[in-house]
Amino acid sequence: MGKISGYIAQLTLGRLLVLLSVFSLVVAFILVFIMSEIVRDRAVHELARDEAKQTSRLVFQSLYSAMRKGWSKQEINEAIERLNTTLPDMKIKVYRGRIVAQQFGEMSNERELIEKDAALKQAMADGQEVLLFSGGANIRYLYPVLAEQECLSCHTQSSIGNVHGVVDITYPTSNLKVSFDYVINTVVGYTLLVIGAVFFILYFKLRRLVVMPIANFVSVMQQVTDEMNLTYRVSGVKWIAELRLLAEYFNRLLSTMQEYNTKLEELSIRDPLTGLYNRRKFQEFMQYEIIRATRHEHVFSVIMIDLDNFKYINDTFGHPIGDMVLNELAIMLSAELRKGDVLARLGGDEFAIILPETSASSGLQVANKLHQTLAGKEFELPVGKIRTTASFSMVSFPEDGKTEDEIYSAMDVVLYKAKTHGKNQVMTAESEEDRSMMTIFKQGDFLRNALREDRIEAFLQPIVNVQTGEVVAFEVLVRIRDGEIIVPAGEFIEVAEELGMAKELDREVFRKGLAHYAGIAKKHPQARMFFNLFPRSFGDIEWVRGIPELVRSAGVPCEKIVLELTEREALPNLIQVRAMIEELRASNISVALDDFGSGFSSFLYLKYLEIDYVKIEGSFVRQIAVDERDRIMVEHINGMAHEFGLKTVAEFVEDETTAKMLAEIGVDYAQGYYYGHPRAAGMD
Repeated sequence: MGKISGYIAQLTLGRLLVLLSVFSLVVAFILVFIMSEIVRDRAVHELARDEAKQTSRLVFQSLYSAMRKGWSKQEINEAIERLNTTLPDMKIKVYRGRIVAQQFGEMSNERELIEKDAALKQAMADGQEVLLFSGGANIRYLYPVLAEQECLSCHTQSSIGNVHGVVDITYPTSNLKVSFDYVINTVVGYTLLVIGAVFFILYFKLRRLVVMPIANFVSVMQQVTDEMNLTYRVSGVKWIAELRLLAEYFNRLLSTMQEYNTKLEELSIRDPLTGLYNRRKFQEFMQYEIIRATRHEHVFSVIMIDLDNFKYINDTFGHPIGDMVLNELAIMLSAELRKGDVLARLGGDEFAIILPETSASSGLQVANKLHQTLAGKEFELPVGKIRTTASFSMVSFPEDGKTEDEIYSAMDVVLYKAKTHGKNQVMTAESEEDRSMMTIFKQGDFLRNALREDRIEAFLQPIVNVQTGEVVAFEVLVRIRDGEIIVPAGEFIEVAEELGMAKELDREVFRKGLAHYAGIAKKHPQARMFFNLFPRSFGDIEWVRGIPELVRSAGVPCEKIVLELTEREALPNLIQVRAMIEELRASNISVALDDFGSGFSSFLYLKYLEIDYVKIEGSFVRQIAVDERDRIMVEHINGMAHEFGLKTVAEFVEDETTAKMLAEIGVDYAQGYYYGHPRAAGMD
């Protein structure tokens, strides 16, 4: 079965054509042979019948002539013997009918022979001619002699139509078949020869007109697939209209695909507005240049250009005019660069240039030249002449970065410095402060990627009743998953605040935390959820006002939510913070004052802010078992909070001794590694 299936799997159109031709030819030969045999047998039958009938008539006429002359029975038998001798291959017998035998007497043993021979007996009875083939080699013909009018003159006891006798003639068929076989065999031979020639011609015609064009199709398809080359075309298809049309449309399809592929390739590496390289292609050039410079110990410089106040041009004159400015700027920059330099539009109003084998000092000269050229350039547009400026950052390899990420971070840091120093100038990385900012920007990329790839996670740390050990709440803490590593908040919180990503991070943690409420409520129906907010998030009034609706839309009761506020949020605008707290508490959302005691203004907030919880600064709690002063601070904070009617939460509880002392002091709730580490939702 394996060989058969393998052969079938390899069956080609050419092989199929050969198989069909051979099969058809064999079938044709068989049919011609069968038909020739049928025709031969039928022809032999007919020829034998006619010849036997003719011979029988001649024999009868000879005998009849002898009988009319009055020959005796013996003379007639002698005449029959002479006929048999003259024609040795033929045997002639004559049998008298019953009427003749009654009148003239029977031949010797004649009646016994008739009774034994069924065919002879039948011919005597019904007067019908009988033609018999004996093994295909001999023919026997029984010719009944019927009485006619002239016979009655002698056979007075008979009447017209009676059987007077039967002439029995037997002779071989070879004499008949020799000439006829020659004719039949000749016709069959020529017929088979013609059929074979037709099939032979048909095979080669079909192979040339059908098989070879289709094989050409397959070859072109295989080349296109294997080499991903759309320049191949099908050729040589002329005679068959359907195949010719198929080739034409297939070639058109390849041309269309080639055209679209060219456009897609162009779009994949070129900016459609300016025709410059896009960010993706620029990154490829950067990777290549780093490899080349490392291998040959070269240096190269990178310039980043960001238009100043480009939003003003778009808002004032419209985006079409803004696009014209970008296009004119691209033309201007291209004219000022060397042939081997790489100019790209990274997006929006940002452009970047790679200067191969260019030192930092030479790169700075190029950046200053471009800056001066742009400063003196007036773009003539349909709305009039427009001037614009740009901030330039120039960094070099390997001084400012040895990897792609380091170079991009350096470019962002230096450009950020140029923007913050008044724009419209050229900046380079010159101090350790710039180097540290590069680290921050690199971490910013890490944060942006984590947000984009949905790797921000909300971990939960239990808050327990100090007296009973019962879980009463969970604090939602932000974490970033980096493969198998969980990055704690302390490693990226400051960077998020520095780069203005705090609000986006808060929104993500809030969304993820609320999604865990259903699972928490099953095990701890009374538990609340504590959320920390960055200072900038709390400064976004509309965002904070939308928190109650966000909570309700997630199916969480507002009274289960507690927002933690630190001194940094409250101090800059105490009046605004107070108003926001009142709005939140009106929606049944509670507020906790976090890190209480860490600043000099902490006690002031108890007077002016309507809060529900005081979270005691962990640095006091951690050492209360060994430091009397910390214990006194915790006791006073706890007592003051209770006098104001507030609940207290102690942070950083890491051992049993501390937990027991907090219980003795009368602190309401506590959290820390002693009660449980922060864990992902669903983990025991």
